Amino acid sequence: MDAPFTDEQKEYLAGFIAGAGVAQSAQSLALPVLQDSGGTAAVTVGGSADIHRKAQDATIAAGGKLCKEEVAKREKNPFDSWDEIRENAAAERFPKGTDVFLYKFHGLFFVAPAQNSFMCRLRFPGGILPTYQFRGIADVADQFGGGYTHVTTRANLQIREIEAGHAPDVLTGLQELGVTIKGSGGDNIRNITGSPTAGIDPDELIDTRRFARDMHHHILNHGELYGLPRKFNIAFDGGGSISSLADTNDVGFAAVAIEDGVDGVEPGVYFRLELGGITGHRDFTRDTGYMVRPDDAVKVADAIIRVFIESGDRTNRNKARLKYVLDDWGFERFIDEVRKHLEDELIPWELDACSHRIPSEPLAHLGVHAQSQPGKSYIGVVTPVGKLTTDQMRFLADTADRYGRGEIRLTVWQNLLITDIDDADLDAVKAEIESAGLDWRTNNVRAGLVACTGNGGCKFAASDTKQHAIQIAEYVESQIQLDQPVNIHVTGCHHSCAQHYIGDIGLIGTNIDVDDEVAEGYNIHIGGGYGENQGIGSEIYTDVTHTEAPQTVERILRGYLVHRRDEKEPFVEFARRHDPEQLRELFGNLPQAAACP
Repeated sequence: MDAPFTDEQKEYLAGFIAGAGVAQSAQSLALPVLQDSGGTAAVTVGGSADIHRKAQDATIAAGGKLCKEEVAKREKNPFDSWDEIRENAAAERFPKGTDVFLYKFHGLFFVAPAQNSFMCRLRFPGGILPTYQFRGIADVADQFGGGYTHVTTRANLQIREIEAGHAPDVLTGLQELGVTIKGSGGDNIRNITGSPTAGIDPDELIDTRRFARDMHHHILNHGELYGLPRKFNIAFDGGGSISSLADTNDVGFAAVAIEDGVDGVEPGVYFRLELGGITGHRDFTRDTGYMVRPDDAVKVADAIIRVFIESGDRTNRNKARLKYVLDDWGFERFIDEVRKHLEDELIPWELDACSHRIPSEPLAHLGVHAQSQPGKSYIGVVTPVGKLTTDQMRFLADTADRYGRGEIRLTVWQNLLITDIDDADLDAVKAEIESAGLDWRTNNVRAGLVACTGNGGCKFAASDTKQHAIQIAEYVESQIQLDQPVNIHVTGCHHSCAQHYIGDIGLIGTNIDVDDEVAEGYNIHIGGGYGENQGIGSEIYTDVTHTEAPQTVERILRGYLVHRRDEKEPFVEFARRHDPEQLRELFGNLPQAAACP
């Protein structure tokens, strides 16, 4: 009895304790049954105050018609469907009708007709998880999924190809690992993102890990924060070398420094409050004119969410995002409503009076970088368009245990970091990464490659984005050698999960009529950016078939290498020096590229 626990026992106990915490927080999601105006039983996602119900009633009273998703939430609490999920699984039956939508509240997405299976989306605050969970997720994906996972653009993981009969097995398997699933899909607050190098970045202004975790647990323990008018994204950026893309979120907290305090504001680090980002709708966050003390960030986010719950559009899903409330009301009115939920947490402050972050490094999420801890470094691992086999996951977990601190950090760039490596061990870790069939170097196209799921696993996508992205990378790498990082984002539809508008080169899937047959293809944008290079890419080509896309991207990149001012000019600056017509002329006058294999 005096013998120490084995590693396996330690992992089991850690998972059990974390899972118990999830179960306890899930109890807070139990919601009241209310009566609708007709006297029949009705249930709405919400807490004891039931602000969702009131918002729906206000919409109806104003003559609006609730969209079908709002009606579904009104009639059935998605978190009261465990028995139904088990019954459907026992009958090997997928959900139908609006139940497909309600299953998403459990992280389960029925993705037919792309795949006759579920995808399960997880959530990790700040994208950070211990290796025992990473390894355990690989086991779940092997037992009940397709034997792989996808790293997403919210620093998250997805398990795919889950059969109808295995839905409860996946949910319970993840919960026993201590992995939270509730609210990872549907009309809820999605995975909270933060700076992937939080706590280890020599250039950061503030460590965002605590704030991402606090926000994560605040959501889990407030049932009324589920069932919003539409999904909601929150990000914390600590001002270090890697951007968390906070400016693409509904709410962004961007670290700034105040060097000279005045009017009761002490010198120190604050979060700048930004609102309304949704780049799929061609909009970034806009500065509110206010700062927030870091310890007040969760309280401020809570107030913003509650105003969105009260005011978001519940009749039109296309307009049910925070951006459209801000467009309709203006920032002043919206902030006035937010203030009603707060005391003095919002601090008016001129943006120019803040010391801003250093310029982010485009590919600091890959390769070898020194940490703030002496003698320690992290390595960013290239995961091809975000796909990892379960064997690769276990291999990386073992490497992180052997040489690092036993954690994996996912990034919004669909790759991951292994941290806290002794400098003397860097060559050994590089070799292990390569032996797993992965890479860590930044001088290739796939280092900056981002792709959504595509029509191989998503019913909305018009093209097979992941396959086509790999084809683009393989062809371009066979033709030219880049000496500057270039981000290529390939997305399958207007939802823009791969955020094509902010890529140096962005491709969005489209159906093309070729000889009276439908072919998969892309419209191509260039010159997008984020942070200090914030901007929406300009469309330069339309209706490019997927077989032509590799040659077209190669021609764009070759044109950049030929016509840039010098070898240090970034792609985004080159692209923005020319209008679309000039760019098409530059690219068109290049010698014909080699035929695409």
